Amino acid sequence: MNTDPPPSITSGDKAPTLAGLYSDEPALAQRAAELAVRIGTRLLATKPTAALALRLDDDGLALIDTRPGAPGPLQADFRPLLRRSGSLRNEAIARAVGLRGNRQLQIIDATAGLGRDAFVLASLGAQVHLIERSPIIYALLHDGHARALQDPALADTAARMTLQQGDALGLLPDISEQLQTDVIYLDPMYPEASTKGQVKKDMQFLRALLGPASSAEPLLHVALTSHCQRVAVKRPNRAAALSTTLVPNHTIQGRHTRFEVYLGPRA
Repeated sequence: MNTDPPPSITSGDKAPTLAGLYSDEPALAQRAAELAVRIGTRLLATKPTAALALRLDDDGLALIDTRPGAPGPLQADFRPLLRRSGSLRNEAIARAVGLRGNRQLQIIDATAGLGRDAFVLASLGAQVHLIERSPIIYALLHDGHARALQDPALADTAARMTLQQGDALGLLPDISEQLQTDVIYLDPMYPEASTKGQVKKDMQFLRALLGPASSAEPLLHVALTSHCQRVAVKRPNRAAALSTTLVPNHTIQGRHTRFEVYLGPRA
């Protein structure tokens, strides 16, 4: 696992700069200062106005938008998934990764985000290695995972998840071989017109923070040349195929999403 500090956060051409990180809890001041250094952002004395910021309190780390009309805080929280995970073995995501019987799959989630799908797969018995490119999203994911490890209802599942911050484009070839990976799972940022409900709220945050989604097709090509038996790509039902040149071996249709399944070199 990569233990180097994440790079500094800058705005780039399209994504706004994070204002910084703050905490109103005196007992968390030292932790907030250390976290700001690790992420590479400013430590704020107070909550900023009309900006994106990270807030650390007793409930954990959250991304907030203090602009008028913005959605509520965004946080990595696996507790809502508990009531769903046990019934998913026969659903689309389980079939997409080839979950069968009691075999424990080794899965890389190369676009981890807030880790929700990874948690579901881990709750079904898979070992899941999560890679997240954005140091801000990774900080939220790491915080949610740490809280899950301390929650008796979540700890066993969270223990089957390992986290890494970095760009999967460069990391996948080596990591997939080291882990003897069975499946590489990709869930790129959804096209704006395809999002609704909770997903839409999350996407509003991510687009404000990271800018518009870039093409994930290069990542698919890297995944297909890495050490794996299959690559499963999650897409909204109304969205175009991820690749303009590659045709999936088969497609699994879910209620709101579909999974494009490509068989890898070890299949």
